[in-house]
Amino acid sequence: MKLVVKIGGSLLLDKEGNIKVAEIREIAKNIELLLKEGHEIVIVVGGGTEARKYITAMRALGASEGYCDDIGIRISRCNARLLISALKGLVHPIPPRTFEEALQAFSTRRIVVLGGLIPGQSTNAVAAIVAELIGANILINVTDVDGVYTDDPYKNPDAKKFDEITTTQFYELINKPDANNAGKYELFDFLALKIIERSKIYTHFISGKNPENIVKVVKGEKIGTRIVF
Repeated sequence: MKLVVKIGGSLLLDKEGNIKVAEIREIAKNIELLLKEGHEIVIVVGGGTEARKYITAMRALGASEGYCDDIGIRISRCNARLLISALKGLVHPIPPRTFEEALQAFSTRRIVVLGGLIPGQSTNAVAAIVAELIGANILINVTDVDGVYTDDPYKNPDAKKFDEITTTQFYELINKPDANNAGKYELFDFLALKIIERSKIYTHFISGKNPENIVKVVKGEKIGTRIVF
């Protein structure tokens, strides 16, 4: 199958900005298993805490949202290089900087790892667009949460997890005044959801705290949250 895997930056760096070397190796090991099974894979990596740290400081210093987006993109590309390092010779060596470059790299049948591409687009949106462009069978969104909840489960212990969620329900969850500001794409965003909705891309949200979940969802195991149309 053709797979797009969106890896949240929080899985690569902790809240203090320390790089999780052992965790990155485990993610890479499970991606390698999927490659050996014959799947074609694109990975999109987010900026995470480090990007938000820079964006918060730059916004306080008066930077525009576009300028804040740009630094988020640069940091996500650095995060992509961490995963590229772990995947060694199995991967295209440089994170693509455009959708055209991503498609060219994908045609080599190596794993492709990229970060952000365009200011105003989250890495979730990038993953959705790439999934649409390559005709992906599955888009897997991997974060530090085990699915989509009615509220932030870290802040609200009464939040309930969805096993399945409609796009209408999802729009209601992410409909916040600052949802499209730089660094605010914490769960998902409108553009990413619109793309998934129009192309009916099979999309699954899972926890990456156990990287084996990536393989499990490809094999059809019922974990996390699935978008239904």
